[in-house]
Amino acid sequence: MLSYIARRVALTVPTLLLVMVAVFALIHLIPGDPAQLMLGDAADDATLSQLRQHLGLDRPLTVQFARWLLNVVHGDFGHSITNGLPVLPLLLERIQVSGTIILAAVTLATLIAVPAGLIAAWKQNQTVDVAIVAGATLLLSIPSFWLGLLLMLQFGLKLGWLPVVGYVPLSENFSEGLLYLLLPIATLVMIESGILTRMSRASAIDVLRLEYVTHARAKGVSESQVLRRHVFPNAFGPTLTMIGVILGNLLGGIAVLETVFTLPGIGRLLVDAIYARDYPVVQGVMLLTALTYVFINLIIDLCYPIFDPRVTT
Repeated sequence: MLSYIARRVALTVPTLLLVMVAVFALIHLIPGDPAQLMLGDAADDATLSQLRQHLGLDRPLTVQFARWLLNVVHGDFGHSITNGLPVLPLLLERIQVSGTIILAAVTLATLIAVPAGLIAAWKQNQTVDVAIVAGATLLLSIPSFWLGLLLMLQFGLKLGWLPVVGYVPLSENFSEGLLYLLLPIATLVMIESGILTRMSRASAIDVLRLEYVTHARAKGVSESQVLRRHVFPNAFGPTLTMIGVILGNLLGGIAVLETVFTLPGIGRLLVDAIYARDYPVVQGVMLLTALTYVFINLIIDLCYPIFDPRVTT
């Protein structure tokens, strides 16, 4: 077990390095001069040259990368071009909003989808199975932004139960802040439940066909115990992998939902920074998102032996 953990952690190191190289390269491929953006069009050549020298833009790319990498390791993501504020505190503030929504939504979706998938597999080709699969397929077919707009229209505008615009931090007022998060969380729960239900069902069907399940039934074990003790632990592995993929994808693609619900999350920050050509913020968001994705998958890999001890061999 310890050797498995050590291998997975060791494999993460070159992945992190490749991620940093990719983020650095992508930012430098974007057209435009950061120094020109910071000083404006009225800046003279001498001032531009002095700022480029100060920022290290006149040095070779390898030197720029080494300097940037060293700063990142020490927690220095640079300063925003638009407001001059440090990038890292801004990222940490915004990712709390996105992380709260994503973690809550994926947790609830998992609690709903996994039992639904098990039941659908157990009742394969019966009415319950058809209904669950049809519902999951329908949820998969709905774009998240459109579903969010429908929920806003129904529960925000027509019924007036929930607010549709604005945001209140949970740290300031938990009950009021929760009201602002219910609709975006509900939107993601419905969308991701469809994906996880189908994955859980497919994995459970494969397990139900194995001989040890037949043997357990032949011994007189009840169906509930078969599902709980034999099918679920062995079928949850692929679903766990999908959960890791969903967490990463949501963190990278939540900008649309945050725009719909006007939430100050990491996605909205990235969109605003792209429009403003705020390269340090764009680079910081991309790097933080990629690093979070890598660490999420590392955690998923480390949790995998809990459900399938064979992966440690």
